Amino acid sequence: MFTARKKIAKEKGAEPDDFEESVAQALFDLEATNQELKSDLRDLYITGAAEIDVGSSSRKAIIIHVPYRLLKAFHKVQQRLVRELEKKFSGKDVVLIANRRIMRAGTSGRSNDRPRSRTLTAVHEAVLGDLVYPTEIVGKRIRYKLDGSKTLKVYLDPKDRNSTEYKLDTFGSVYKKLTGKDVVFEFPISTGDIA
Repeated sequence: MFTARKKIAKEKGAEPDDFEESVAQALFDLEATNQELKSDLRDLYITGAAEIDVGSSSRKAIIIHVPYRLLKAFHKVQQRLVRELEKKFSGKDVVLIANRRIMRAGTSGRSNDRPRSRTLTAVHEAVLGDLVYPTEIVGKRIRYKLDGSKTLKVYLDPKDRNSTEYKLDTFGSVYKKLTGKDVVFEFPISTGDIA
């Protein structure tokens, strides 16, 4: 397990738990055995991992947190990496999410106390993009119900239907776990749905 420790770096020197170590070990094994991923995974590491239940079914999803500055490097190999990790973890859905920090609004009254990318809204939008990558989001709608609740409907690019349709429930459950907001992922039936 010691060799896999270089694949996980927790904030403030915290110790990784057993599940996080198993994910780090899987990344290390992929780097050691998979020739096409070896050079790409050499400098990559994760900052955490968690396993959640998906909806009412017995399926599970693995959320892997990666450093924001390594996100582009992860995007280069994400499809192959996710495919290999889903094989290793026996069919559990794997999603990669970048670590982002939300800053509270400044009290001095100036609007430039915090960057726009650190607002709650911007971080939640970015998490949504990370969650469905490499599929593109082509439209969004907010549905307000009579009881006061609201649901976000996110329309994904129909050309990726075959590769991501089985993960729609996973996307919704992971987003609810990370942000506390209800979201429904769909593919538009026609172009009039998103106009």
